[in-house]
Amino acid sequence: MDISVELTLTPIQDDYEPAIINFIKELRGSGLTVKENPLSTQVYGSYDEVMNVLVPHMKSALEAVDRGLLYMKMVKSDRSDYEPHF
Repeated sequence: MDISVELTLTPIQDDYEPAIINFIKELRGSGLTVKENPLSTQVYGSYDEVMNVLVPHMKSALEAVDRGLLYMKMVKSDRSDYEPHF
């Protein structure tokens, strides 16, 4: 089963950029399809592969901040090739 996951890491602290940058760099190096925009990062692939990659990276991202939020949305399909049709 393929999935698409949207992630938004929001550290609640003054020095927030390093934690976000590190999280994105770890995801880029995972071998999964990763797309970014100014508001979130999307990861695409098979459910098992994506979750096996995300679980330790989400944990380390949260451990790297004093306080923070990590939002995750998941869709049951690979939407990496989505193009607006309007």
